[in-house]
Amino acid sequence: MAVLADELGYESVWVSEHLVLPAQMTGALRTGEDHPPIPHTAPVFDAFALLASLAARTTRINLGTFVYLLAIRHPFVGARGFATLDVLSQGRAIAGVGAGWLANEWLAAGLDPTTRGRRLDEAIALTRRLWTDDTVAADGEFYRFDPVGFAPKPVQAGGPPILVGGESQAAMRRAILLGDGWIAMDHDLDEARALIRRFRALEAELGHEPGTTPVTLGADARRPDDLAAWEALGVDRIIVAPWQRTGEAPEAIRGLAEAWS
Repeated sequence: MAVLADELGYESVWVSEHLVLPAQMTGALRTGEDHPPIPHTAPVFDAFALLASLAARTTRINLGTFVYLLAIRHPFVGARGFATLDVLSQGRAIAGVGAGWLANEWLAAGLDPTTRGRRLDEAIALTRRLWTDDTVAADGEFYRFDPVGFAPKPVQAGGPPILVGGESQAAMRRAILLGDGWIAMDHDLDEARALIRRFRALEAELGHEPGTTPVTLGADARRPDDLAAWEALGVDRIIVAPWQRTGEAPEAIRGLAEAWS
């Protein structure tokens, strides 16, 4: 699918990410959900290995995570993975990161899930420094280490763009203040309209010009006029999955490309 999308002119391809899926899950991807969105037996690939393999088979399509749990590991791990991917893809990596909805995934990793937002704030700041500074040391709440070197640096100046995922007020605030953009879940136009209105209001409240933070979200978009509707809503990038079964995907993405060309 990624190779075909690259050939058809799609802008990016995205993979989801978890460290581990506990047999009994606590937490909800969306507010009000009464059951987890995936079973604990769902296959989970290492995001960097998978995207690096796609980088070797594609030439221009960007490669993103939707989203990577940056702070459930030490920042060295995520910073190294994204930097390696960016080098191997010659500057096509996009770092979609988030605190995550699955609370006991953090417990399984030996971490307090109530600290995951603060951990992510600290991890984002450290990751940017590792991508840019010759020597980095830390004395934070969660990460402390003596001066270290970190090479190779990413191909993209300053490192891959960091898009912050999540639809809580805290996640939106993090995207505006710490990220290069915001990435949200799948929505139809009506759902997205209210969500983006809330996001733009928060931009203004934080002293940012509304509309200056790029917005990426999963979208129900299958018709020729859908692109114009999403653009009018102020969305910069939509992530589409116009199929019900994997076997239908090649035909579906080819048809969508033809409809939008």
